[in-house]
Amino acid sequence: MAEYKLLLEHAGDTAFATLAGYRKFGGFDALKKALGMDRQAIIDELKASGLRGRGGAGFPAWIKWNGLPKEKHGPQYVLCNADEGEPGTFKDKQLMEQTPFLVLEGMAIAGYATNSDAGYIYIRGEFVDAARAIRSALDEMYAANLLGKNILGSGIDFDIFLHMGAGSYECGEESALMSSLMGERGMPRLKFPHAPLPTVAGLWERPTLINNVETYACAPFIVNRGGAWFATLGASTKNSRGTKIFSVSGHVAKPGNYEIEFGTPLMELLDMAGGMKGGALKACVPGGCSVPMIDAETCEKAIIGYEEMAEVKSMVGSGGCIFLNEHTDIVTFIWRTSLFYANESCGKCTPCREGTRWLVQILDRIRQGGGRPGDIELLQQVCSQIDGRSFCGLGDAAAWPVAGAIRVFRDEFEYFIEQGHSKVPGDSMLPTAS
Repeated sequence: MAEYKLLLEHAGDTAFATLAGYRKFGGFDALKKALGMDRQAIIDELKASGLRGRGGAGFPAWIKWNGLPKEKHGPQYVLCNADEGEPGTFKDKQLMEQTPFLVLEGMAIAGYATNSDAGYIYIRGEFVDAARAIRSALDEMYAANLLGKNILGSGIDFDIFLHMGAGSYECGEESALMSSLMGERGMPRLKFPHAPLPTVAGLWERPTLINNVETYACAPFIVNRGGAWFATLGASTKNSRGTKIFSVSGHVAKPGNYEIEFGTPLMELLDMAGGMKGGALKACVPGGCSVPMIDAETCEKAIIGYEEMAEVKSMVGSGGCIFLNEHTDIVTFIWRTSLFYANESCGKCTPCREGTRWLVQILDRIRQGGGRPGDIELLQQVCSQIDGRSFCGLGDAAAWPVAGAIRVFRDEFEYFIEQGHSKVPGDSMLPTAS
């Protein structure tokens, strides 16, 4: 299977980031069509498409869209999570910079389908170029009556506002994002079943739809071509439909974003990125730093799909695919990963706040030659006390990489502990975490 460019078909065309250029390729035909449809019919098309959230969790998108009240009793909101802080992931950045109207048209369709009053796109603070592209696109849309009052003479009002975060990874978690957008500290809220779902009480305690940038960008294609057509993409998988953009990095010849159809073998994605550089394939982190890594042998049989990746004990995740060559010291790689999560913990809950720092301390001690018998078991114990016990899923995301690396490359941890240095020839010691 070759690269299948759907969302990224015109990403390299600078004119596509202008309203005139976007309309040249059928831009806003989907919004015009949607405004003439029954709201539930749009959601039914989304259901038929099999679209699942592209932010990492893979939750069926139609369930969220269908979850907002049909009878309004006050404001309802559409929220786009453009915080993209997962290490190794940079797909949303490209979509916003090069295809801003595609993202915003998807949000406008979602706004109409869910009978919402306004949308907010929350952009990671470092993504200045993306924010500029979105701001420029919003200005053109308002001038062309594609947003605001009485959109295209339909009698529908819908606004979209841009909000930039301050660079917090935690704000990629949907409830923390809402807290930040409302002017509170970017920390997660209590969740279902202990608190209402965002579709019931989200932003300002009002019904709120939250999806990822890539998820909204799929909506215009589903409305234009139909959910049944979208579902033909990825039909070879158990329950993964459409295309998925993977941000490929690491030891590859051509790092970048590659859009593929679900069902593509992982090794074909590596071939698209020019193959390995600097040595043979040793491991892959398929879906962003939070997902468990797999070894080269497992890569050979891995198929890209939500259930298919679970079968090889990993995940599609956010699509940040990192290939590592044979000269990579896994212990050091995991230490660096753990250091990121420790630094980015919001500190709200004890398992994540304390556990992530314990992981860093133990891994750093092993790296410095001070490993002790029982350290592997200690790492596993700390992971088990974080996973499923933290206030939000980002605690789990900190534990999974460590637990996964030990499961796949336990011999490298054992060697480092017993010998006091890396198993990888020529590996040099790195600075301490402190």
